[in-house]
Amino acid sequence: MKIYFAEEEQVSAEIIATMEKAATRCVTEEGLDESVCEVSVSFVSADEIHALNKEYRDVDKVTDVLSFPQYESVEDMPDELIELGDVVICRDQAMAQAEEFGHPFEREIIYLFVHSILHLLGYDHMTDEDKKEMRAREEEVMEYLGIGR
Repeated sequence: MKIYFAEEEQVSAEIIATMEKAATRCVTEEGLDESVCEVSVSFVSADEIHALNKEYRDVDKVTDVLSFPQYESVEDMPDELIELGDVVICRDQAMAQAEEFGHPFEREIIYLFVHSILHLLGYDHMTDEDKKEMRAREEEVMEYLGIGR
């Protein structure tokens, strides 16, 4: 799994390594060959993610993470190079949420990343059934990483 990071200095090397492990787990559990999968990850300010959220989702507020998938579902992905899409994480929002939820910043960043990778793989949470399925996948990956609630 190749992950291209922008502004990776905003998080520790340990977080980067865990993100790589998480992404690999997500794609292999979907039956994809991780060696041909790529994703880009950017860490941005609250102002930047606010502007992206307004432009692409017509939501005029700061959010924690945005996902920009290249494909609708795993079935639409090619067998060769699979550029899954882009993940944009607001470090400041993640930090605020970690404090609000009472868990470490590292856990919040990893959770947001897993959540976003699953979006790139075609998961969403628009219906209760979809939300339940996505949450179960998130929990499975977090448990695999040894990061509990």
